[in-house]
Amino acid sequence: MKKLFAEFFGTYWLVFGGCGSALFAAGFPELGIGFAGVALAFGLTVLTMAYAVGHISGGHFNPAVSFGLWAGGRFPAKDLIPYIIAQCIGAIAAAGTLYTIASGKAGFVIDATKAGAFASNGFGAFSPDGYSLAAAFIAEFVLTLFFLLIILGATDKFANTSFAGIAIGLALTLIHLISIPITNTSVNPARSLSQAIFVGGEPLSQVWLFWVAPILGAIVAGFIYKTLLQKQDDTE
Repeated sequence: MKKLFAEFFGTYWLVFGGCGSALFAAGFPELGIGFAGVALAFGLTVLTMAYAVGHISGGHFNPAVSFGLWAGGRFPAKDLIPYIIAQCIGAIAAAGTLYTIASGKAGFVIDATKAGAFASNGFGAFSPDGYSLAAAFIAEFVLTLFFLLIILGATDKFANTSFAGIAIGLALTLIHLISIPITNTSVNPARSLSQAIFVGGEPLSQVWLFWVAPILGAIVAGFIYKTLLQKQDDTE
């Protein structure tokens, strides 16, 4: 249960910090943090929670990461569903908190016809810059693949794991710097689901892509790392 609570709180913080920065700070008049600030916020949430609770649960905070670590031989299949449930509950709880805070401002309303509404992900008309379904799928697949390669490499028993959280946090920052205009950046099915639930409409109907593409990318990364990159013990 401690592992599941760690995943709950870690994913809560990721969604609250990352999506919260997009909702409240990105476009604040004259002092807004912009895309770069939002990208950094997402990276910082993972970095901080990796050191806070990573030693308890492994610090996944993302169903795609759990699948990738399973494919890489680092995580047991029996724990996949419990971890994913804990991650989704944490993400939805964070989105609910963000919605409650946002509702405290007069005139707040979620426009489900607008790209990026309530920090949701999307493609086509719901992509921040109008990218197609195919473009969104490729971006999410490739970015999640490399995210998992970085995670698997940084946490390898032969690596200097003391700095793993920094590498992983910076990787997520870079991923957001690349892809916010494309999909509003997911690479995390729980993060996408949580925001889409509160938006509804087309963003909710598009959330399937932000489960399928990241999970496929993560699984491919796991197999690539295990078969092509992972260093073996000299005795093996």
